[in-house]
Amino acid sequence: MRRRIIVTVSVVVAAALCLGAVLWFGIVPHWRPALEHGERYGIDVSAHQDEIDWDAVARDGIQFAYIKASEGQGWVDEWFDENWAGAARAGLDRGAYHFFTLCAPGAAQAENFLSVAPPDDDALPPVIDLELTGNCSDRPPADQVAAEVDAFVQLVERAWGRDLLFYVRPDWDDVYPVRDGLDRRLWDYRFFRRPTDDRWHVWQVNTFARVDGIDGPVDLDIMRDTE
Repeated sequence: MRRRIIVTVSVVVAAALCLGAVLWFGIVPHWRPALEHGERYGIDVSAHQDEIDWDAVARDGIQFAYIKASEGQGWVDEWFDENWAGAARAGLDRGAYHFFTLCAPGAAQAENFLSVAPPDDDALPPVIDLELTGNCSDRPPADQVAAEVDAFVQLVERAWGRDLLFYVRPDWDDVYPVRDGLDRRLWDYRFFRRPTDDRWHVWQVNTFARVDGIDGPVDLDIMRDTE
């Protein structure tokens, strides 16, 4: 009897694991939240996605893309120019983002970003990406970081003539609080849950979506009209 119970439990557990694997790897990456009024699907990409078939992306219902332009004061995404042109040819709205590092002055990072993504009236608002994951190991004082972020924001906004969109991961905000009191719109990361902050303009739904034209996972986003 005991052996039969063990076998039965093992079969049930194995079946549950198989079902979970099917859901996680086969269904969840293709699932998209229903759009509400004034919303549209998009993605954000970088060199991690390698070559992208932007026409296939557009046919899969994607209407906008945020494309990584730069990081720190000297790094430039090698696929930016091709992605920028490809997204435009496919009819997608596109915007550029900069990964802000703790190892370089904000002004130097702004110069790097602007050298890659100069002002473009037809583009989406530029984005500053604030997160500790993938950042350098330095952890300067909070007031110093705030000053460097402000320097970046001031220079880029002055050049573009538009407010930046802020992408702020919780790991950054825990160490360097920036969301409270921020008078800018947000690109909010909420894993499958709709944002509750009224300032959200873009919602990053997940980081492992499957979209036609891209080999491997990609970040899925939803943008709403807040202007």
